[in-house]
Amino acid sequence: MNTEWELAVNYVRLLIAFFVPPLSVYMQFGIGKYFWCNVLLTMLGFVPGMLHAVYIMAARPPGLVNLSGDGPS
Repeated sequence: MNTEWELAVNYVRLLIAFFVPPLSVYMQFGIGKYFWCNVLLTMLGFVPGMLHAVYIMAARPPGLVNLSGDGPS
């Protein structure tokens, strides 16, 4: 169950995803494959980077990332 603090942080990340997509991915996953993919998509077009940031944050909660070896441990 999410605490109120975790819920607030998730909303802030979502808000940042609309303005600076790579920053929101970095905040959740650190510098890894998701971050660099998002930087590339944002450079190719802002909308693809924004959509990727929102999708990846919704599809992969931070706790699952450590199991796959991507992101901070």
